[in-house]
Amino acid sequence: MAQELISSLRVAIIGAGPAGCICAKYLNDAGAEVTLFDKGKFLRTLLPTGGGRCNLAHAEYDFKQLAKNYPRGEKFLYSLFSRFSTQNTIDFMESIGVKTYTQDDLRIFPVSNSSSDIRKKFLEALKGCIFTNEQVEKISPIEIGYKIKTNKSTYAFDCVVIAIGGHASLDLLSELEIKIVPQTQSLVGMLTKEDFSEVSGVSLSDVSIRVGKKDFNGDVLFTHKGISGPLIYKISAILARETLPYKLRLKMVEDFDFQQELNDNSHKEIKNLLGKYIPKSLAVYILNTLGIDTETPCHKIDGKTRDKIYEKLTSFELNIIGKFPEGEVVTCGGIDLKELNSKTLEFKKYKNLYCCGEIMDIDGFCGGFNLQNCWTTGYIVAQSIAK
Repeated sequence: MAQELISSLRVAIIGAGPAGCICAKYLNDAGAEVTLFDKGKFLRTLLPTGGGRCNLAHAEYDFKQLAKNYPRGEKFLYSLFSRFSTQNTIDFMESIGVKTYTQDDLRIFPVSNSSSDIRKKFLEALKGCIFTNEQVEKISPIEIGYKIKTNKSTYAFDCVVIAIGGHASLDLLSELEIKIVPQTQSLVGMLTKEDFSEVSGVSLSDVSIRVGKKDFNGDVLFTHKGISGPLIYKISAILARETLPYKLRLKMVEDFDFQQELNDNSHKEIKNLLGKYIPKSLAVYILNTLGIDTETPCHKIDGKTRDKIYEKLTSFELNIIGKFPEGEVVTCGGIDLKELNSKTLEFKKYKNLYCCGEIMDIDGFCGGFNLQNCWTTGYIVAQSIAK
């Protein structure tokens, strides 16, 4: 970004999360007077990411392929990612003293494996900014710029950036008549009609679930409430706006010749044979739901019973009745992208009013994608203001 002289420009950034802070860093470097407003601990939302290790980004360096990991916002992100993508994130982290490494699953983490370490270095890099621990209650356009009213005082700025994240109340925007896409949970576990308490804690690796005409693979975890795990988080994001209840079909094992297996293991108990393919406790659960004695020898499994078991293994029906009421990593919904200039992230209705991060109707899968949205859009806004 051009280091233009904008020292007379007063910029308010509402929300000191990842998007707001990277925006502040670039604007501060360009010479603007930056004030960050946040009612809580600055950069606190960075701390729980990646299980406390901070999954900074994902090692996908083709910006169009990267954008495919966003159920909402894919096309909108094309041009933004072409200007600030994964390598730019790594370079930025290096510039504030954070070295990174890439896991086998392509998730990028700091070498320190510590979110708190990143937060400390990030805040040190923002020493030129003004931190104001107040809650912004109202934004009002004035003749030149905007008036901001907080729970403690009133301020005036030339530019305002809204970066309050996906979980904050959007009442702040109510008087500006900005269209909001209703928010809902994404990246969450799913409540099921089926009672999996007997197999709570059991996991399956590299299984698949079909959504529409596409199969998605990953790991799942059975819980006392329903089903969770990386694959379920991805499906919950894809189906975030699906009307409940709905059905999913879980393919636990790849197709195989079940009759031949029964023939080859004729004296083995059916639960032990199924234990070759899935955890034995899950095999017992499936047999019990079908009313089949778990100790039945394989040679006594008739064709009709065989087919019932095989269907459970290859097309296990999950009746989704809700979402876990807590624990979502990100939300779906927020500021309608049609309200924004897609190149600058400035509101079409308001000059010098911008937004960035998860406040927009953009959300990605697990794996560093939601933070990448924050890094990219925060940079884009800073660049737009500096120009």
